[in-house]
Amino acid sequence: MMATRYSAYKPYDTAWLPELPAHWSRSRIKFLATFMVSGGTPPTSVDGYWGGDIAWVSPKDMKTGIITETEDYITPDAIAVSAARMVPARTLLMVVRSGILRHSIPVALAGKHLAINQDIKAIGFSNRILPDFAKYFIEGQQAVLLSRWCKPGTTVESIESEYFANDEMPVPPIVDQSAIVRFLDSETARIDELIDKERRLLELLEEKRLAVITHAVTKGLDPKARMKDSGIDWLGQIPAHWELKRLKYFSAVYDCKHVTPTYIDDGFPLVSTTEVKPFSLAFSAARQVGEDDFSNMTEGGRLPTRDDIIYSRNVSVGSAARVADEVSFCMGQDLCLIRPAHEVRSEFLEFSLNSNAVLGQIDSLTVGATFKRINVERIRNYWIPLPPDDEQHRIILYLEGNIAHLRRITTAVEMAIQRLVEYRSALITNAVTGKIDVRDLKNREAAA
Repeated sequence: MMATRYSAYKPYDTAWLPELPAHWSRSRIKFLATFMVSGGTPPTSVDGYWGGDIAWVSPKDMKTGIITETEDYITPDAIAVSAARMVPARTLLMVVRSGILRHSIPVALAGKHLAINQDIKAIGFSNRILPDFAKYFIEGQQAVLLSRWCKPGTTVESIESEYFANDEMPVPPIVDQSAIVRFLDSETARIDELIDKERRLLELLEEKRLAVITHAVTKGLDPKARMKDSGIDWLGQIPAHWELKRLKYFSAVYDCKHVTPTYIDDGFPLVSTTEVKPFSLAFSAARQVGEDDFSNMTEGGRLPTRDDIIYSRNVSVGSAARVADEVSFCMGQDLCLIRPAHEVRSEFLEFSLNSNAVLGQIDSLTVGATFKRINVERIRNYWIPLPPDDEQHRIILYLEGNIAHLRRITTAVEMAIQRLVEYRSALITNAVTGKIDVRDLKNREAAA
């Protein structure tokens, strides 16, 4: 791309945007808007207000640049009795109250006449601003605008309407805005296609990893091994010299304490389902509890020690992570602790719990459920194929080598995605703030 700078600039007098193209103007957002409104939620207890034909936008729907479909739909009666508000197509939609505002501001355009809830702000603009340009402006200045629009010290992340309305934004001539929007529509679509391809590769790598693990912990490494019927349809055959046992016969399973502790700034980490991923425990973002809560939540065998396995039975249901180091922490709700006995190596059990050998059992136990969750008694009754100890050791070494190789490839793909995301963000920022001139860019490239 051969984008150049505009021919002349003028000072803008802000640290985050020191200059603007000389022919651009600036304005407070409230002077550019024709309306700024939020919506509401109809009573959830009245079936007649839900399942209608009116798309009802909430933060969970703000995942695409143009909103035409939503997870929830409401009826005209719902509009009549609640604060839910209809807005026209091409209205700018912005999340103004959600935990996602810790790091980003989701924005989109209404693709049709639709309704919004109380966590969405709808902004209509005068003919001085294209809604598409406003969307790109907010999308390209996420970190700066979050610091300017969010009130510090609030318990719930939210954008202050007054801060937003009184802030300024650049106002290029409409012809420039149109050129910028056309350029960004084209370039972001191209970049998004590349990102989608890389993400699909991540999915394939995950499928490969799962297949490698599952085959090793259910069939072993010897292709010539004599097999026997496991007696379980989803498992099929296993090596004839392996045992098939329920988890409770070779591991102790401890449920979490079903209490809500008091959180403090400096204490013992409390690991929740958010911090438990397959093969990984994340302590950096874990909330902290005091000594009394820690003692209460770890009593009765619940203190995690090296080689125990922390297992999620809700949200990320089926994720198992081995405690690799001696770290003093406790379990939050919807987790359980699995303590292997001498019959099974902890690393082998971790691989088994993260394989289709167990994930298939979870699927069969939660079939038809809209909210997947599994109780501790069912976890204790998981069927686990068990090879002899020396074979477990060989399988562990084999899988550690293979998974490390796949992880290196995965890391490279994730880095490629991150570079594309950063390039996309920089491109938007530079275009909407006038750092690059994208007018007639294709003609300039053709001439070159």
